[in-house]
Amino acid sequence: VWTTKMAFVVGAGSRAESGIRRAERCLCPKHGVRMTVATTSVVGSSKGGAGEDGSESGKMSKFDKMRAKFGTREIVKSSESSEQVGFSYEEFESGLQKYEKRTALGDHVIGTVVLLDKSGTFVDIGAKSSASLPDSELSICEVSGGAASVLELGDQREFEIISSEDASGMLKLSLRRIEIKLCWERVALLQAEDATVFGTIDSVNRGGAMCKVENLRSFIPGSHMSMAINDELIGTTLALKFLEVDQEKGRIVLSHRRAAMQSQMNKVEAGQVVLGIARGIKPYGIFIDVNGLMGLLHISQISHDRVEDPAAVVKSGDEVKCMVISADREKGRISLSTKTLEPEPGDMLKDAQKVFDSADEMAARYHKRLEEERKAAAEVADDIVSSLDISA
Repeated sequence: VWTTKMAFVVGAGSRAESGIRRAERCLCPKHGVRMTVATTSVVGSSKGGAGEDGSESGKMSKFDKMRAKFGTREIVKSSESSEQVGFSYEEFESGLQKYEKRTALGDHVIGTVVLLDKSGTFVDIGAKSSASLPDSELSICEVSGGAASVLELGDQREFEIISSEDASGMLKLSLRRIEIKLCWERVALLQAEDATVFGTIDSVNRGGAMCKVENLRSFIPGSHMSMAINDELIGTTLALKFLEVDQEKGRIVLSHRRAAMQSQMNKVEAGQVVLGIARGIKPYGIFIDVNGLMGLLHISQISHDRVEDPAAVVKSGDEVKCMVISADREKGRISLSTKTLEPEPGDMLKDAQKVFDSADEMAARYHKRLEEERKAAAEVADDIVSSLDISA
């Protein structure tokens, strides 16, 4: 905005000149400052050196000369400036803050890949500047082909913010941490379902073996391995069960023994004749190892006759042929019996090998007898029902 003022000035020195000073005034909206620029045009001269009022005081100070030459500056009030530009600086700042995207460490944001090259990967998340995605944060798995093997230009993905803004206002993002959280959620779900998982042994140590399940490092204690721990295990894929999942401590503990036991349990049915080895003899019975499963031959199931000492019937390490009378898959327990395989009551005490040799034949008789008893019970039930007066 330009304005013009007219003023008479008197020049310094021996020659007095009267003239018209034109003041060019400009308002600067950016700084709220009005500048006055003066120019002089000569309109006449006289030899008296007198001023406009005829006085002898035509001398000008140094600062008057500078003001006459360069003009003056006036500070414009903010209200006058805002009227000229339509809004104030305060309004402009508040408007920017209204649309500014606020983020914090750990936030999940949706971003679009805008650059993929040797300098790095950059993602637009709606912030002041594009955010960077380091190669080390591309995936939880090893990435050999760089970002181009995982992402494409224009891809929209969910990212996690892993750093504050640097000097240039740039943030760092991660895809790897998003995947890690998803893996922990998946592992927790598998544990809740008591699912069997498979892992490949990466390394072994004195305490056990290490493997990965859902791309997370996991530990198998030596006490939960059903085989010897040595370097030959590396690269072997094993069926595993969860013992512990603790995301806060970053710990996953697995058991191969439990998985093997359940696999064998699925093959065991009540009434089946199995061959096992006596591993432990207690006053209340004998523990039999059946293909890695530990079953109990209770003292009451050894023979029809009374048994005083199980150790007098079977020695530790002996092979024992017995019948499965119950199998609890949830608890992994098997109850065994040799009493049901005796041709005559007390044969286990007299000649245990005779019982083992005729085990299959006696098992078939046992099942036939059970089937006859079942049919007889069903007929009795039908007779009872038919004898009832339904009309009553």
